[in-house]
Amino acid sequence: MTLPCHPPAACLNVGDRLRPVAIPILLLLTMLLQPPAAGAQDSVTWMEADAPPFFIQRGPDKGQGYEDIISRIIREDLPDYTHHRVSATISRHYRDFKNGEKVCNVGLYKTPERERFIYFSIPSFFTLPTVIIIKKERFAEFGGTKTVQLEKVLQNRNLLIGRARSRSYGRYVDEILDRHRGRKNLFVYEGEQLSLNFFRMLQRDRLDGLIGLPEEAMYLAEQLGIRDRIMTLTIEENQQGMESWLSYVGCSKTPWGRKIIARINEILEKERPTERYRAAYERWLDPSSLERYRKLYRKIFLQVRQ
Repeated sequence: MTLPCHPPAACLNVGDRLRPVAIPILLLLTMLLQPPAAGAQDSVTWMEADAPPFFIQRGPDKGQGYEDIISRIIREDLPDYTHHRVSATISRHYRDFKNGEKVCNVGLYKTPERERFIYFSIPSFFTLPTVIIIKKERFAEFGGTKTVQLEKVLQNRNLLIGRARSRSYGRYVDEILDRHRGRKNLFVYEGEQLSLNFFRMLQRDRLDGLIGLPEEAMYLAEQLGIRDRIMTLTIEENQQGMESWLSYVGCSKTPWGRKIIARINEILEKERPTERYRAAYERWLDPSSLERYRKLYRKIFLQVRQ
């Protein structure tokens, strides 16, 4: 007759009694002796906005905006980074850049103010320059010509023009807007669905005109069913040079930002000549603009290195 052991562990031989303790100790020693993982994955947060057709965050074209697509191409070529995406106001973008957060934006105009806290890539976009967007029925009030001087438009106190807070429209337009800062006929607005809300104001005659890009005008006017009632006016001051056609990837002005911008420049050099890259923007152009745009894309955009 075999008597039960009290306690049961007393029936185990010495090796069996040590095994439950020895295994965790061996595992711990193995972990401590292993070299640290090489190059722990870094992260980057991509700052976006609800601003079609740059970023399209709802509807049947969700994710098909040209900044959506270019951002996706860059992310694919940075597999060693963990990528996050945040949709926020332009003011929030600025705050995170100034605070040195690990943030980037795929399409920014380069300005002296922004260069104080942002590192810029080589150009990432080649877009048509900003215009004034109006309802066709107001054409005569803007002088009845397709090209206007923004300076004179803003001197007309009877016209209320909309602009987004903190948004850059390119060097030449920004300089004029800054001179007119605080005037009652320049309406400054910020919020979610910024561009769409601006167009609703234009549709309801709460604004006489607003500043934006041609493809932005046509896309949003179509969404609201008023494309045949909208037209764009060329801004004369915006024709001085190609600076108003170029946008850049921007990242925080930190050692981290310098490092990732160097990587992004390599990606842009490789990707910009491809049809996939060029088509991201071309999709939103009027067909009549395509031939001229492609010529300028090859002649200007692909040659710019800063």
